[in-house]
Order: sequence, then C-alpha cells, then structure tokens
Amino acid sequence: MSTMAAKASDRTGEADLHGRPAATMRRRGACPALAAPMPTGDGLLVRLRPAGGALTLSQFASLARSAAAHGNGILEITARGNLQIRGLRAETVGQLAADIDAAGITVPEGPAIETSPLHGIDPEEISDPAAIEMALRATLHDLLASPRLAPKLSLIVDGGGSFGLSALSADIRVVAQFGADWLVAINGDGETAMPVAIGPAEAAISAVGEILSLLATLGQGRRARDIDATLLRARFPAMDGIQFISSRAALMPLAGSHRLDDGKIILGVRPEFGQMRASDLVALLDLAKARGATAIRLAPGRGFFLIGLSADAVPAMQAAAARHGFSSQSGENTEHITACAGAGACGSAFYETRTLARRLIAAAPALFDGSLTLHLSGCAKGCAHARPALTLTGSAEGYGLILSGLAADLPDERIAGGRIDFAIERLARSIEDNKDAGESTAACLTRLGATGVSKALRQE
Repeated sequence: MSTMAAKASDRTGEADLHGRPAATMRRRGACPALAAPMPTGDGLLVRLRPAGGALTLSQFASLARSAAAHGNGILEITARGNLQIRGLRAETVGQLAADIDAAGITVPEGPAIETSPLHGIDPEEISDPAAIEMALRATLHDLLASPRLAPKLSLIVDGGGSFGLSALSADIRVVAQFGADWLVAINGDGETAMPVAIGPAEAAISAVGEILSLLATLGQGRRARDIDATLLRARFPAMDGIQFISSRAALMPLAGSHRLDDGKIILGVRPEFGQMRASDLVALLDLAKARGATAIRLAPGRGFFLIGLSADAVPAMQAAAARHGFSSQSGENTEHITACAGAGACGSAFYETRTLARRLIAAAPALFDGSLTLHLSGCAKGCAHARPALTLTGSAEGYGLILSGLAADLPDERIAGGRIDFAIERLARSIEDNKDAGESTAACLTRLGATGVSKALRQE
C-alpha cells in the first residue's frame, strides 16, 4: 500500500490529499502513524516502518530531506528499529506523505510487523520473514485493519540468523524453525513468550489470525497479556505439547563492520543517542552511495545497516560516520545512553539532553560498563525510553535522579541545575570506591540504594 492512502492529519478536520476527512490526532501512548500524528513538545511526531524495514539510499535521503522541509529536521530510530520524524505541523503532514509516496517508499497499513533486519541477505537465516510478513498482511488484511486492535499491538517475524529478534518483546511472535515450520508465541520475548502453535507457514498464519480474532473479541485496546489462559487453550488445545527451537539473540552488536558467512560486508551505524539531523544523514548517505553501498536495513537498537560496501571502503565510512554524529564502532559509551530531543528541539524539555550526555561520558566513564542504561529525559514524559533505567528527569527546579525507574517516577534525589555535573561525578566516584571485585555498575548501584546514593551526592 502506498502512503498516499494514509490520511494527512490535522486539527481542523480538513480533507486529506484524496478529499477524505482527515484523521484525528493520536493520543499519547498510541502509535503515531502518518494517518494520526502525535502532538509532542516540538510539534507533531510521525512514526513509520517501511515494508520489511528496507530502504534504498536514495529513499532514505529523500525522507531526510522531507523531514527537514516539513518538520524540524530531526529523525530518530527507535529501540525497535522504526523511524520517527519530529517537528511536523498539521499542514505539513500531508506534504510529508506525498514525498514518501513520490520516493516509492511503501508503508503498510495496520500494525507494524517487525522482521529480522538482514532478511534475504544473511546466509544463516533459517527462513525468510519478509515472505511471512507479506502473507500475513494479504491473508489477515481485515483483521489487521480492525479498529478494535490495540494501537501499539506488536508483531514480530523472526527468521533467525546473525541478527535475530529474541531480545524484543511482542504481543505475537512468529519464529522460524528448522524444517520450514514456524512457531507462534504470545506475550514476551524469545525466552518468555508462551508458545501456542507450530507448523508450516499456512498454519502459523492461521494461528495468528485466531489470536487477532481473540483480541478483537476481548474489546478495544486489549493486548496478548489480557487473553485468559483457559480461553487460549480452548483455541489451541495442543499448545502444551509443543516442541520448538528457541530463537537466539543477535550474534553481533549493531554498530561496527561485520562479515557474514558468505563474505558479504555490512556496516552497522547508530545515530548518536538514536537521533540524527537530516543534513548529517543526507551527507552520510551520499558518501555511502559513492563508496558502493546499495541498501539500508533499519535495525533494533536505534540504528541501521549499510549493505553493499566493500571491506576497503569501511574505514573511510567509519571515519565519515563519526564526523556526522554516528557511531559505527561497537562498545562506545553512547550505546548505553538514551536521550530525548531535549531543550532547543522540544518545548517541553528543561535541559539539553545530548549536550549533557557528552559531558557525562567524559566526566563519569565508570557509569558505562554496559550493565545499565542511562536515560536522559528533558521532562517527566520519558519519550525516549519506556523501561526502568538510571534516569535524569528535567524540571523547572533542576533534575530528578531515579535509580531504577521511569521519568515520571518520584525522584530518589533532586539535584539543582548548576550542580548536575558535580553530582554525577560524585555518583561515579562513589560507585568506583564501593564496587566489589567483579561487581557491575548496576549491581553496585542497587546495593548502595537510595540512601547510599544520597549520601554520596551530598558529600562536598
């Protein structure tokens, strides 16, 4: 389906590009698709996933230019590997949709179906998830379009291989098994999801249809976790006896140069803190195209893969990536920080999140051993990270430090604006001084607790 079929939303109820009534604004917490962008502190936000998570370099560059022309020029890649375009206005959403359509980018209707990013490329892949996605959309079109489904319903098709999706949680998982079978499981990640069916592609698609029907019957907005176990077993009487192969985690980090088993080179690139300026992205893509890159694959972990580079081209591309605010080396401290757009880009933010992030990386490297995520949220909304983390929340009074929680949680400690660098340095030093042999930063922080952290921050 072309994105021109998506309605261009505005607040006034004006017609879309096809003369139909425009969609209403999406409420916070729902999925802000082209048909229903979500108001944020810096305008409207649109989230989209191209079919298969795949783009040509020209398409990605066209999307970036459109984001600059019709939004504030900030693009983000989410933790699940979807694209977000920020700073749109009611009157420019339709123009963005037209540009996406002109670029030949297909954005399927209905819930996003996330596929393993190297589908069709990775020789280690068990089966092709893109074919299953297409079959799901064709066979279950009406069910997937049902308004009774939750706006954030999540579906994953994991074909296996070097960059599997076992770490991502989903309402419905379809996972490749050896022998051309597919496992269908619900409500969890690769380890915790409950298996309900296994069989060839047709049987798996039928099982997904049964689950979608159950969710629609239960009522608007229900998720897989809401399905009663008795009801589930009535639909899938053989579920308790399923024998299956667990999906495996990604065998490689996102960022960095990787050689697949057949010799292909792919370069994983991660925008600093998952956010990029359109001008930087276009510059990087132009260089990549000149160096022989042929395709883009969006990936979980807030990044993307460049496909088609030669091994000789990789060092120059990594240097170019660093110049334009991208990480292409594994193990960098920026991988462990999530940050929202921040002050200067978002009207709701009380501090410049990315500026502070860079200062903290330099001043408190002990925090970044990979055992925890530091979430820098300009306000209490917590747009950049929806899971518990070591969190700094901005407010009119300064900062709230939350040891393991969400941006909206009650802070464990409050820090005046001018003392934030000193406070984080004190926290890092306290962790270094109190760590037991072999203990991680996260474990030490948990052991210190709010009392220990408060004591450390109050020492002069």
